[in-house]
Amino acid sequence: MQINVSGLLESSIGATRDYRLSGVINIAGSDRVVEGEVLLVRTNRGILVRAKLNTEVELGCSRCLKLFGYPLRLNIEEEYLPVADDAEGFTIDERHILDLTEAVRQYALLAIPMKPLCREDCRGLCPICGHDLNQGPCGCSS
Repeated sequence: MQINVSGLLESSIGATRDYRLSGVINIAGSDRVVEGEVLLVRTNRGILVRAKLNTEVELGCSRCLKLFGYPLRLNIEEEYLPVADDAEGFTIDERHILDLTEAVRQYALLAIPMKPLCREDCRGLCPICGHDLNQGPCGCSS
């Protein structure tokens, strides 16, 4: 998810550009399609990125252990600075390319719940026999 911002860097402070992006990014070990809208704003130091992106990751339910798709809505707001400014954090490279990949990956990892549930009323597994209680009661004496 790279954008050439050479024209925007030559613009006056406050100039904006809108983009509709779609790309594939590796999130939590698998490639995922990320789509959404990005607003770039020229600042006195670099480019402010405001993005509203959507993707889906596959997670394991913390109760029943089944894999399920979990939608993520990412609201990114970060300032990218030219690499010549010895900037720390997100940078714009020497060819004026602003790469959103790492920001998207970081925001996605932070948006994943610590104990994901396939559904709110997931009943989990029987602690004795391991039967999925979402499929009905088990036959053991629990």
